[in-house]
Amino acid sequence: MATAPRRDLLAGVTVAIVALPLALGFGVSSGLGAEAGLATAVVAGALAALFGGSNLQVSGPTGAMTVVLVPIVAEHGSAGVLTVGLMAGILLIALALARAGQYMRYVPAPVVEGFTLGIACVIGLQQVPAALGVDKPEGEKVLAVAWRALVEFVQHPNWLATGLSVGVAAVMLAGARWRPQVPFSIVAVVFATLVVEVFHLGGAAPIGNLPSGLPVPSLGFLDLSAVGSLLAPAVAVAALAALESLLSATVADGMTVGQRHDPDKELFGQGMANLAAPLFGGVPATAAIARTAVNVRAGATSRLAALSHALVLAAVVFAAAPLVARIPLAALAGVLLATSIRMVEVGSLRAMIKATRADAAVLVLTAVATLALDLVYAVILGLAVACALALRAVARQARMEQVDVRADLPGEHSAEEHALLAEHIAAYRIDGPLFFAGAHRFLLELSEVADVRAVILRMSRVTTVDATGALVLKDAVDRLHRRGIAVFASGIRPGQRQALDAVGALELLERSGEYATTPEAIAAAHKHLERAGLLPHRPHRLRKASR
Repeated sequence: MATAPRRDLLAGVTVAIVALPLALGFGVSSGLGAEAGLATAVVAGALAALFGGSNLQVSGPTGAMTVVLVPIVAEHGSAGVLTVGLMAGILLIALALARAGQYMRYVPAPVVEGFTLGIACVIGLQQVPAALGVDKPEGEKVLAVAWRALVEFVQHPNWLATGLSVGVAAVMLAGARWRPQVPFSIVAVVFATLVVEVFHLGGAAPIGNLPSGLPVPSLGFLDLSAVGSLLAPAVAVAALAALESLLSATVADGMTVGQRHDPDKELFGQGMANLAAPLFGGVPATAAIARTAVNVRAGATSRLAALSHALVLAAVVFAAAPLVARIPLAALAGVLLATSIRMVEVGSLRAMIKATRADAAVLVLTAVATLALDLVYAVILGLAVACALALRAVARQARMEQVDVRADLPGEHSAEEHALLAEHIAAYRIDGPLFFAGAHRFLLELSEVADVRAVILRMSRVTTVDATGALVLKDAVDRLHRRGIAVFASGIRPGQRQALDAVGALELLERSGEYATTPEAIAAAHKHLERAGLLPHRPHRLRKASR
């Protein structure tokens, strides 16, 4: 059996074979060229492996990041993209120092699934021009660009490019089902390149010239004049890098036993990777779920695998750049088309849609927003809607119901006295949270209490109270007082007194009548009715208090 270092080296070579066409393709899709994708895979892949928080994570250019970069290239050019990468690296390191990695666990699964589905659609649409063998039309919206490319293809069809793209994608998809351990992406790309070269076929544009080595690190690319306008894109890139990297690390943990990533250290590693990659002409990077999964399945046990993957790609840059430059763009488009299809987990989507209507709505909304708007805006929108639906569900759990006072009534009473008490006292038990999402419903219900002389609020089952809930309760009690109805509260928990005290509700309840137990509150209401002359005066023998 191979030793752990040997397994890691073999896993690194396997990942490099899978990553090579992806790095080239995502570099081309970003608008900075295949060389930018290779530089990113080498530099970011090595630094993220060294400084990151996961032993199994593989980083480099990804489809999700490409989606964000395309409009930046269109508006600010290559200098803008590289400047954004550097700024995003600084932001990621700041997030790591602020220990923000722990909050990834709060992103709902429907948001992640919708986000992934939307990215897959965008990546697929981005490949349409190259897959059809036409020049990429102007524009930022992928739907419009893909439509214009299709119109151009109908007018001037390029069947060779289309055949190469469809063939490469078909080989990858069929091969993944037949022999998942075989890197069919590189097999298909090599075969497509050989077909074009051997038969001297025209109509299949190659990648073009690649530098025989990484460029010398330089800060000359910085566009300092546009830093202000690039801040928002940099925040978007940093947010996407954090989200995708932590999600990928979580997936890697789930595929192994005993491996657990450090989310804050992972953010730091991604920050270092994004600080360095632009210096070598690379695009912003993030962890790659597909390449990380290949790394785990290939038997990786340590960071050596990701490091060796970066070294193998570096060797390709230095030794095989002329050969790589002959790869047809249409073949890379086929690789990315297959990648986008494989990103969609049909089983997970079906499960989310069947779970609840709210989950289905969040998933669809996030996916559509990703396709039509912006990735970060889509995630923010998905989170906002998910939070709103969750708050609505929690608010619906809160309820207030009228209860019988006889079970907690102290002493012995005649049927006539029971009838008088039921006529003049109304007891309500509040269950669940009393907070902003549902508090106003309680105000309405309490304000419409029938004409009685005393109201008892049993609050021992209230789970939480915020400022809004406390204000609403205070307003309701005040309205009852103005109607001449005395209010007696019981069972207020110590943790809820601060919110009630901050808005003055506690003082109002104490002045009205606030007691530890329900029997004590009922006894106080009984005395109140006696003083009002509605009940005959009699001594009370309190039973054992209970809430």
